[in-house]
Amino acid sequence: MRTADLANTFADRYHNAAERQVVVSIHLFGIEFAEQLKGQNIQEICKLARVPKSYGTEIRKGMRLAPHVELKK
Repeated sequence: MRTADLANTFADRYHNAAERQVVVSIHLFGIEFAEQLKGQNIQEICKLARVPKSYGTEIRKGMRLAPHVELKK
């Protein structure tokens, strides 16, 4: 998946997150796309998604959780 595609997906998840669920949606994005995010510039993804770069930390938290969780369908 390209950086622009990841940024578009992230922007959609971030900007459409339910009230008080933004950080959870960021973590879930990191979990769901952990493999595709490896080697990507996370700060660039945040920039393209029009999201503060500091949320890159939250994406990385999700990526680190990915091997330990299984998403429900």
